[in-house]
Amino acid sequence: MAQKIKKGDKVVVLSGKDKGKTGEVTKVLTKDGKVVVSGVNVITRHKKPTQMDPQGGLERREAPLYASKVAIADPKDGKPTRVRFETAKDGNKVRVASRSGEKIDG
Repeated sequence: MAQKIKKGDKVVVLSGKDKGKTGEVTKVLTKDGKVVVSGVNVITRHKKPTQMDPQGGLERREAPLYASKVAIADPKDGKPTRVRFETAKDGNKVRVASRSGEKIDG
């Protein structure tokens, strides 16, 4: 089955504390059904000092969130849209934004 959300896609968060924020997908965890979005769902970890990092301190990074909580941003207006698949004339599958009908894949 082809994926509706891929690495590098612009997505909009639909629910949770970061609702409405947009970002780029940096990682897709297919087995867990999760995605990591840059600048969204940032968590803070307290790190003890080690020999590699003698300073220690706070580490901020993006945590994965469920793929169902994000939607592809429409290429035309940036609003969330569903994705459908169409077959191009050359026989390739192409992702299409349902809202505007624009092709998502180059």
